[in-house]
Amino acid sequence: MTGACKQMARKKTTKLKKSWKRRSKPGDAPGLILVDPAAAPTIVHVIALGENFLEKETRDVLELDSITATYQRVWIDVVGLGSEATLRTLANMYHLHPLVIEDVVNVHQRAKVEEFDDGLFVVARMVDGQDPTVTEQLSMYLKGNVLISFQERPGDCWEPLRQRLRQRRGKVAINDLDYLLYSMLDAVVDSYFPIIEHIVEQVDHLEMEITEQVRTEQMSRIHDMRGQLLALRRAIRPHREMINELVRDSIPQIHPETRVHLRDCYDHVIQVIDTVDTYREVTSDLRDFYLSSVSNSMNEVMKLLTIISTIFIPLSFVAGVYGMNFDPEVSPWNMPELKWRFGYFYSLAIMGVMAGGLLIYFRRRRWI
Repeated sequence: MTGACKQMARKKTTKLKKSWKRRSKPGDAPGLILVDPAAAPTIVHVIALGENFLEKETRDVLELDSITATYQRVWIDVVGLGSEATLRTLANMYHLHPLVIEDVVNVHQRAKVEEFDDGLFVVARMVDGQDPTVTEQLSMYLKGNVLISFQERPGDCWEPLRQRLRQRRGKVAINDLDYLLYSMLDAVVDSYFPIIEHIVEQVDHLEMEITEQVRTEQMSRIHDMRGQLLALRRAIRPHREMINELVRDSIPQIHPETRVHLRDCYDHVIQVIDTVDTYREVTSDLRDFYLSSVSNSMNEVMKLLTIISTIFIPLSFVAGVYGMNFDPEVSPWNMPELKWRFGYFYSLAIMGVMAGGLLIYFRRRRWI
């Protein structure tokens, strides 16, 4: 592995360790809120639906109380988890369970669903479009006419959903908030497809490259793609159990009409998991194909060197015999070729016949 590849691997490992670092210590009281000092500043984005439409951004969460009382359906999108005061205020206003806020700020949670007496808590993981090994935790709490979502940082896959709400278009603008929750989960799951398609194209292109010519950096690319697929599998796999609970369990916050759409979302999760598993096996086969190609190339080189050595062994023997330089006047054995005018050409002719005969023999045996 080259120095650049090693440095990239170290950066990814450090990034992964930071994203999975838990700030609470073993033995701390449950429900403890420990905000990450490096977390993004908190901004609250509100979309309210009713007879009128309201969309605004605010840092003062106290005005959310009047908005909730005025509008029939309110989506409160909390972007950034850097303000402990804002999170505590929201928890007190909407009577969120302490374990909910603890799971919100500890962003290492796997996708899950938890049912409380007055609300439904759902956690999903959104994959980064630039780096598939990095995922972001999305937490959603559905309670009455309010749906609260928590994001680690700005930027998500929900902008088309917001656009439909602004235009009052589609079922999401007229149905209850459980349908909005489904639409958010469906957008998260569908965001995996473009990334997987990009990796699939890379795998197919790399397979063609290995077929044409084997290069050293191809193994590091195979290892990188396997790491990306493993990260995607680790992120998407818990969604299957989470959405299955929403479909199968009798959760009062989820209406039967919404469960039909959740089943379609469940099918998308299964499709993503199957594709990831399939191409993880493909990358394993691709790694074996790379090693086989390298081995075959080495065998061809060794075969060529062996043939060359085999041809030059008898030639070296002839050259060694006539290189002994015995003087026929001194030695009891007579070597007339040493005094012959054409002796030099005679020895070269013998060598040429030997080399040509070996080449013809190797050719007939299809060794070359």
